[in-house]
Amino acid sequence: MDRRQSIVRVLIADVQVPFIAGGAEALAAGLVDACRRAGHETELVTMPFRFFPDREVIRAMQSWDAENFNDLNGYTPEIAICLRFPAYCLDHRRKVVWLPHQHRVFYDLWNPSSPENTPERQSVRKCVTAKDTAELSTAEHVYTISRRVTERAKAFNGVFSTPLYHPPPLAGKLYWAKPQAYIFAPSRLEDLKRQWLLIRAMQHVRAPVVALISGTGGQQRAYQQLIEELGLGNKIRLVGRLSENELAGYYACSLGVFFGPFDEDYGYITLEAMLAQKPVITCKDSGGPLEFVIDQQTGLVVDPDPEAVAAAIEYLWANPQRAMELGAAAYSRYQGLQLSWDTVVNRLIAPDPAPAAL
Repeated sequence: MDRRQSIVRVLIADVQVPFIAGGAEALAAGLVDACRRAGHETELVTMPFRFFPDREVIRAMQSWDAENFNDLNGYTPEIAICLRFPAYCLDHRRKVVWLPHQHRVFYDLWNPSSPENTPERQSVRKCVTAKDTAELSTAEHVYTISRRVTERAKAFNGVFSTPLYHPPPLAGKLYWAKPQAYIFAPSRLEDLKRQWLLIRAMQHVRAPVVALISGTGGQQRAYQQLIEELGLGNKIRLVGRLSENELAGYYACSLGVFFGPFDEDYGYITLEAMLAQKPVITCKDSGGPLEFVIDQQTGLVVDPDPEAVAAAIEYLWANPQRAMELGAAAYSRYQGLQLSWDTVVNRLIAPDPAPAAL
């Protein structure tokens, strides 16, 4: 029987960071749901992950390394699909990795000149990168969530992998409505998401456009203080956590969506904006979004500079028909990608013998 048509027992391995939830958690939940819809007996197995101090990172890696998932109380999963570091350190005869990202502080976010990176910390980094290289190299196959993550795995670990895109959480719930005079920016409020770019950009926006920023996170208080310091309380509003229906409504009525993170892994927000037929303003160093946003075709790609972001906002306001055309083209580009959870499940459970690597 074709393995693509077989019902198998699937174990999905991931980590959990208590009280912090974002795209990686949505990805894991989406994969579990898709596997179960396909009829596979599926379990999500997690262990808590502490990203500091460094000894906790090593401990987590060692804990997963000690796990043998070839036999679990007599119930043997036929495949183990591993997501975030260090879950892919587990032992299983059919280990497939679908990598959202690695432990980025030891990779693309590593600053060799930082005084925090002591010889001891450099030793930890060396240990982590060596283990990653070994584990990823011996997996049956390594997929990633984007071309950007594939590029990193090749550059840092010499590991070839295949990008495997998937639909965003709000797929099927998004719609278009007549644009109103606001830019929408949904995301966790964290340093790497760079909402400060939009906040500072609003100092330079003269058009009657406001910015609505949704989400919660570690920078929420700092962003509110920045808005107050700049006297932008009448132009920017932090709207907090929104329900799915509220998110869909905010997307639908926006003039455009700002998503300008630093070197993002994938970027659900980009895809959700495309499904709502809204142009995305992103940055030249934003990583994942650049796989979907083509400047002046499906959105606007600008320098990571407040004045450049402001100019993009002014452009959308001054050219409403063009803004709608960009949004329509973005929607067409999304549809052309044919993103499907069914495709993801088939590829992960029955990988092609020799998939192309980027």
